[in-house]
Amino acid sequence: MNKSPSSTLRLLRLPFSFFLMPVFWFALSQVVERDTARVILLFVILHLLVYPASNGYNSYMDRDTTPIGGLEHPPQPTRRLFWVTLVMDLTALVLGAFLGGYVLAGLAVYILASRAYSYRGIRLKKYPFIGWLTVTVCQGALIFFVVYQGSHYPQAGAAGINAPLEAMIASSLLLGGFYPLTQIYQHEADRKDGVRTISMVLGLRGSFIFAGVLYGLAFLLLFHYLYFSYLELKEFYILATCMLPVIVYFFVWAIRVWRDPSKADFVGTMRMNLLASVCTNAGFVAVLLAGS
Repeated sequence: MNKSPSSTLRLLRLPFSFFLMPVFWFALSQVVERDTARVILLFVILHLLVYPASNGYNSYMDRDTTPIGGLEHPPQPTRRLFWVTLVMDLTALVLGAFLGGYVLAGLAVYILASRAYSYRGIRLKKYPFIGWLTVTVCQGALIFFVVYQGSHYPQAGAAGINAPLEAMIASSLLLGGFYPLTQIYQHEADRKDGVRTISMVLGLRGSFIFAGVLYGLAFLLLFHYLYFSYLELKEFYILATCMLPVIVYFFVWAIRVWRDPSKADFVGTMRMNLLASVCTNAGFVAVLLAGS
């Protein structure tokens, strides 16, 4: 019983929120009139409540015995974890209500989709393309919309209606391309759990090809969006420079996996996760500062 609070905290995987942070900075960089108090509240809601609650609920349903994102040796969940995630989700919705109807609706959709993704009675994650699309749209375009809408001064009006569609799609493409790479070491564990991920459908090599194609499309879209938004390419060059280490590691890791499939392991995935998160966060923060 004494291990319960410790296991609950670990399964919330708070540090994992860092991996989902780039979309927050990207959306924020596109807001001209930012309200600092609203930005801080949004950051807390997403990274300290919504994302950890989603992680925890997924762990409660999966009861993983093999490595998961951020935890090489996950503990077994308890009933306490379920209630903690429920309280966190409800708290996020209550706080989100102070940021307006669009933010509240966006958060509600994200939370419900996250629960449907993991819940054994629905289990969207066991369907390769539906599961991939759910994650891609919710963690990309939807979160961009929520942050873009919620960060404006209230008097700026219903800014979310005019949220830049190209930027939202680019966010989803970046998430969608990277997502299969987070699953490549879990094929056997997912198979035993009755889950068929998009990475399993694509295969190891296909997952890298798929990621490369979607990343390429994302950067083409970002190039077009940033150029026509600012009529210059300074922001794009900043982002591309920050992403260079990710591209190098991606190709190095892909070649290793091509030669030896055992290299598609937890360690390689976490290195890719960390490097991509550091570089993408740095890139979008730099874009944010360049536009300030």
